Amino acid sequence: MEKYFLKALDWSEVWALLIPIAVLLWRRQQPPALRPVIIYLWLALIINLAIDVIMVMNGKVQGVEFSNNPLYNSHSVIRFVCFSIFFMKLPGASFNKIKLGIAIISGAALVINFIFIENFFNFDAFSGNLLAAEAYLLLVFCMFYYLNELKDDEKNLFAGPEFWVVTGLAIYVVVNFFVFLFYLPMIYVDVDLAINIWNVHNIAFIIFCLFLSRAFYGTIRYQPAI
Repeated sequence: MEKYFLKALDWSEVWALLIPIAVLLWRRQQPPALRPVIIYLWLALIINLAIDVIMVMNGKVQGVEFSNNPLYNSHSVIRFVCFSIFFMKLPGASFNKIKLGIAIISGAALVINFIFIENFFNFDAFSGNLLAAEAYLLLVFCMFYYLNELKDDEKNLFAGPEFWVVTGLAIYVVVNFFVFLFYLPMIYVDVDLAINIWNVHNIAFIIFCLFLSRAFYGTIRYQPAI
């Protein structure tokens, strides 16, 4: 039983995405602010499916080694870009100049990092620094959202779908910041522990997808700002 549970967790980065996508296909009419999230879902499904297919194929073709590490780096960049746009498109969003500044500086730092420090296409390991930095910056954006919402005492925080998107994202990045930061060093110390820690990431990803599903499900009564 445990074997099948762990196998399901290994593939959760694919099947968990199908939950919000199924809800999205059922309730197609979504507010414009959620378009970057929808784009992210489809791109994440393609990337994560490729990641798991490579994981299965690795070692089965004689003389050929596959690596999905560059795909993890690509997923991180796409997630940051899509959710940065999402935060800036929110109705009544504030701190947009700060968010834009963070996004531009982060992009410049990303380019410098992969030109002079790390190899984006490193087949041996994904960039833990990239994923950890992405998690931290997205958490900052989540905090900006909550600060903006708490300023309006009359607004129902749970009324719009953006609350569920941001809360799911906040849970995901809070749980995984230290996972991303210490995963690679942990591999060199204890591989089995590192694998178990990555299961924590997978569970957080499932929760994230469930929150996205709730956001899409609840938007049928949402009236986007004109």
